[in-house]
Amino acid sequence: MNRRTLLSLAAAAAAVASVPTLAKTTLPQVEVFKNPDCGCCGVWVDHLKAAGFPVKVHETPDTSAVRKRLGIPDEFGSCHTAVVAGYALEGHVPAGEVKRLLAKKPLAAGLSVPGMPVGSPGMEVGSRKDPYQVLLIDKAGRASVFSSYSSVNRGNGLQVKLPVTAKPDKKTLDVRQRSEARRRVT
Repeated sequence: MNRRTLLSLAAAAAAVASVPTLAKTTLPQVEVFKNPDCGCCGVWVDHLKAAGFPVKVHETPDTSAVRKRLGIPDEFGSCHTAVVAGYALEGHVPAGEVKRLLAKKPLAAGLSVPGMPVGSPGMEVGSRKDPYQVLLIDKAGRASVFSSYSSVNRGNGLQVKLPVTAKPDKKTLDVRQRSEARRRVT
């Protein structure tokens, strides 16, 4: 083996060894503001970490001030608030939707999964998966559907979460009505 080949192999080995490090730094840090007594928030943080996001947690008894500062109206609130690359994340937003938000870069305040829907990341309860929507909140505080999730029972006790492609009507976006309906069902 000559010197040139040896140097080429060493350079290639160094490049390959640095790939995992580069992959970890491609996603921006998520800063999470959560109540120290909330367990589901910690599970959501674990979900983000498993998806490759570096996460910094700030414990606070009340996230409403953070939510307000980030432009998310209280009606879209949940149990924790986060910020990533200037976007707010409110509630149990799936990591895949956060990645899609970062790729699309819309002019928006951020994403919200209002309430605490069963089956969303961090809110897993057995095989139960309730339908829910990920809302895009614009800078004026108005919501539009970024994505929807529905559960389908396959008849064998397994439920599969599927994205819903149909556009919801205006009633679907009224979070207060959805929350009241959820309380009646559960």
